[in-house]
Amino acid sequence: MIPAGVRIFVCTTPIDFRQGFDRLAQTARELLGVDPLSGGALLVFTNRRSTRLKVLWVERNGFCLLYKRLHQAVFELPAAGGGSASVHIDAAGLAKLLAGVPKAERSKKPRS
Repeated sequence: MIPAGVRIFVCTTPIDFRQGFDRLAQTARELLGVDPLSGGALLVFTNRRSTRLKVLWVERNGFCLLYKRLHQAVFELPAAGGGSASVHIDAAGLAKLLAGVPKAERSKKPRS
């Protein structure tokens, strides 16, 4: 369960998933305008295909990272208003995001 005072920011710009703790923290500062070291925030990032998700946060003695990969689904990001690079969501929104949605079936064209 996520405490009530925790802010959750979803980055709507896909990132390179080779990024580790420090580069994600820098990305949060640059794209989201959030200082991860201030605490009290979860920072959510996805890859270009929305099949992988990282959540970065700070505890009292260091960074923590949650990494989730979906096989038969994708993460459906909330819509950003006004061209913003981030969206602020609540705990219910995070739970919905983490659940993912089934991938749309691609129709196969018959070979000629």
